[in-house]
Amino acid sequence: MKRIIDISISSVLLLISLPLLMLISIINIFFNKGKILFIQDRTGYKGKVFKIIKFKTMNDNANNKGELLSDGERLTFLGRFLRFSSLDELPTFWNILIGQMSLVGPRPLLVKYLDRYNDNQLRRLEVKPGLTGWAQINGRNSISWEEKFQYDVWYVDNRSLKLDLIIIFKTIGQVIRGKGIHHKNHPTMEEFMGTDK
Repeated sequence: MKRIIDISISSVLLLISLPLLMLISIINIFFNKGKILFIQDRTGYKGKVFKIIKFKTMNDNANNKGELLSDGERLTFLGRFLRFSSLDELPTFWNILIGQMSLVGPRPLLVKYLDRYNDNQLRRLEVKPGLTGWAQINGRNSISWEEKFQYDVWYVDNRSLKLDLIIIFKTIGQVIRGKGIHHKNHPTMEEFMGTDK
């Protein structure tokens, strides 16, 4: 049933949002020197690596050493709007449609974090990663990594269709209010360096 809901909602939303997808793509060409999409390896179900697709929100500006500038310095004007409205996530519905992700589940994180999880945090990989999840409606980026992972594991142990529907409806409210996008004074979530085993 969960998979049927994933396919139904993602396919309908991709179809309905097609004009918006095209518009954002065209505008993004000018903000990111022709680069429209952000594609990155993420860890999915059982640790399998897949490529997540989002709209690009940061440019590739670097210093004279060739090192990328900080996230805050590279976040474009359009990128700020896309993140605030969560429209940067629209292309991710393709990941859901083809079965790499689900609408609801722990957020897919960087592959390099895989070796930094403790045994309990590793349990977040027992389900497919989601576009939204229990951690997202309980603080999103305003809470610590440890709190996020506690919410993720709680979801793994208590997941149900009813809970998924609650999370989806609460997420809509979160998106409308733009809550929890930033972590303290950081435009994105700071890097997870690991927790004591």
